[in-house]
Amino acid sequence: MRNFEIRMMKKLQQLTKEINDLTLKLEQEYPELYRYLDENPATIPAIDHPELTVNTFSDYLDSLKALLQTYIETHKSNNLEN
Repeated sequence: MRNFEIRMMKKLQQLTKEINDLTLKLEQEYPELYRYLDENPATIPAIDHPELTVNTFSDYLDSLKALLQTYIETHKSNNLEN
């Protein structure tokens, strides 16, 4: 069981680093998008004491990546139209 806990902690550390890196990128390169992060439903738990698991962190990271990807694709297509 101890090895499993160590692996999960390492995975959480990795996900936390990726979330921090991506959030910093958004702040520096996409400030117009960064200001909306507080409004992201993934950051607002629907319960009082959410369980923070590898899946929770992974889902949040995926939501950040999807948000950025959608923004980039939309922004590109808007620039092509102008």
